[in-house]
Amino acid sequence: MDYDDFNNFCKSLPSTSYVKQWGDAHVWKVGGKVFAIGGWEQSDGPALVFKTSEADFFFLQEEDGFRPAPYMASRGMKWIQVHDVTVVGDDDIKSYIEESHRIVASGLTKKLQGELGLI
Repeated sequence: MDYDDFNNFCKSLPSTSYVKQWGDAHVWKVGGKVFAIGGWEQSDGPALVFKTSEADFFFLQEEDGFRPAPYMASRGMKWIQVHDVTVVGDDDIKSYIEESHRIVASGLTKKLQGELGLI
């Protein structure tokens, strides 16, 4: 998955917004809250970051191509980075990004979820 694929997929999810920040990272939000980041790393290939469940966080950090997200995970947040997209399938990445979107959206107030058409 390259950054164009990443951005197109995130754009397809409900009620998302996009901003470039933090050194030109591709930052995707739902209800003003970040759910996915692309490019937040100095590397040759794409680096993609997303929020996970606690169980997925502990599972994925041991899998090839994944690691705890720099900065975020060191502060106790359950965020994972795909640092090698060549060993992780696009469908798997999309599934984790969808789950991140759901986790973040479910943390919004019911009022905001309703305003955004998420419930």
